[in-house]
Amino acid sequence: MAAAAAAAAAAVSYCKPSPFIGQFPLSFGKSQSQSIKISSTITALFWGSKKSQPLDSSMPDFTLTVTDTGTEAIGRKKITVSVISSIMEVSPHEWDACALDATGPQSFNPFLTHAFLSSLEHTGCAVKETGWMPSHIVAKDESENILGVVPLYLKSHSYGEFVFDHSWADAYYSFGSRYYPKFQCCVPFTPVTGPRILIRNTSFKDQVFDIIVSALKGITAKSQVSSLHITFPSETECHKLKDKGFLQRIGMQYHWKNHNYKSFDEFLMDMKQSKRKNIRQERKKISAQNLTMKRLRGYEIKASHWDSFYKFYRNTTDNKWGSPYLTRDFFHEMGSKMGDQVLLVVAEEGDELVAGALNLIGGDTLFGRLWGCHPQVYYPSLHFEACYYQAIEAAIELHLSTVEAGAQGEHKIQRGYLPVTTYSCHYFMDDGFGKAIEEFLVREASQVNLVMKLLHDSGPFKEGIH
Repeated sequence: MAAAAAAAAAAVSYCKPSPFIGQFPLSFGKSQSQSIKISSTITALFWGSKKSQPLDSSMPDFTLTVTDTGTEAIGRKKITVSVISSIMEVSPHEWDACALDATGPQSFNPFLTHAFLSSLEHTGCAVKETGWMPSHIVAKDESENILGVVPLYLKSHSYGEFVFDHSWADAYYSFGSRYYPKFQCCVPFTPVTGPRILIRNTSFKDQVFDIIVSALKGITAKSQVSSLHITFPSETECHKLKDKGFLQRIGMQYHWKNHNYKSFDEFLMDMKQSKRKNIRQERKKISAQNLTMKRLRGYEIKASHWDSFYKFYRNTTDNKWGSPYLTRDFFHEMGSKMGDQVLLVVAEEGDELVAGALNLIGGDTLFGRLWGCHPQVYYPSLHFEACYYQAIEAAIELHLSTVEAGAQGEHKIQRGYLPVTTYSCHYFMDDGFGKAIEEFLVREASQVNLVMKLLHDSGPFKEGIH
C-alpha cells in the first residue's frame, strides 16, 4: 500500500505542468530591440491584414545518390521540397501512400490519414484563424512523384499539443525574445504516437528522411521563428532526430496490452483480486442505472449520434478546458470520410443518448480519444465503462494488441492500463536557450523514469504479468 500511495503521489506531481527549472545564461538571445524587430515581421506575416504577403517558404533543391542492392552508385535524383498551405494540395491517395509506408499495414495509424487531417482543416479546427497555420512539407522527385510528406503547422500558441512548453515561452519572453510563432509537427489536438516524417518505402528512403529534416531546419531558420517541435513521434524516429541535433523529451501515457485474451473475464483473471473485484463492481453499476452500452461503427453512426456527441464533447470542454478545439462539422465530416475506422461507444437510458466515447481503429491499436456525457446528470462509473472497459472489450473482439487511452490519468492504472514512454523532439534556433532546455530535460527525464518504475512496481496485475 505504501508503494502504491507513493506512486500515485508521484504521478499526480508529474502530470501537473511543471515550472521550468533550468537556469538561462545571461547571454541568451539577441538584444531586446533586435528580437522585437524580427518577431514583429513574423507577426505581420501571420496575423496581418488579408493583403499581407505569405511566408516565404522557398527552399533549394536537393540531390541524392541512388545505389543498387550493393553500394555502387547507379544514378542521381533531384528532390524538390516545398511547403503547402493546405493538405488539399495533395491527393488523398498520395498522402495516404506515404503514411502507410511510414507505419506499415500492421501499425496503420488513422490520425495520419488525409481523411482525418483534411477534416481538421476543412471544418475550421486546424487553420490560421485558430492559430494553426498549415505549412505541410512535400518532397517530390523530377517526375513529380511524392516521396514524403510532413504534417506541419506554424503556431501562435501552445494549446492542443499535450506536450507542455508554456514555461519555455515565459522564459523566452523574460529575456526580451518571442517564443511564438513556432513550428509544430504533429497531429493537432491528438496525443497519439506515430511517425511524423512520412516517407515512401524506396531504396533511398533514408536519404529522403535526411533531406526533409534538413528542409525542416532550413525553413525554421529562414522564417526567423524560435523553434521547431515534433511531438509524439515514434521511438525510432525520435532517436534518429536526436542524432540530427534535436533535443529529446520523454513523457508518459497509459496503455492496455492484449495478452491474447479471449474475453474480458480472461483479462480480469490476470488482475490482483482487489482490482478485479473493483472493476466488476463498477461494471454492475451500469445495468443498475438502467443504462445500455452500444459500440457503433461506420454506417451505424447516424448524424443524430454526432449531434448528440458534440453536445457531450462541449460539456467536457466547458468544464475542463473552457473552449472547444473541434467543431460540430468536424465530427460529421470525419465520420463520413473514415467509415469503419471510427468506433463510437454510446450509453443509452431508454431511448435517449446520455454519453459517448470516440475511438479510432488502427492496424493493431484502438485509439481512445474523446469522451462526454449529458450535462445535467451524473452516472457513477459510466466514464470508466465507456472509455476503458468498452475499449478493452472491443480490442479483444477485434484482435487488437493495444488500447491507447489518451494523455494523463493515473486512475487508469487500477483498470489495467500501464504507463508507457512517449517522445517529443525540439530544435531551437538560439543555442543558449537550447542548452538550458537540454539541461532541464535531463532532470525531467530522470523524474519521469522514476515515476514509471514506481507505477509499474505497484501495478494492478498479478506478479509476472506486465
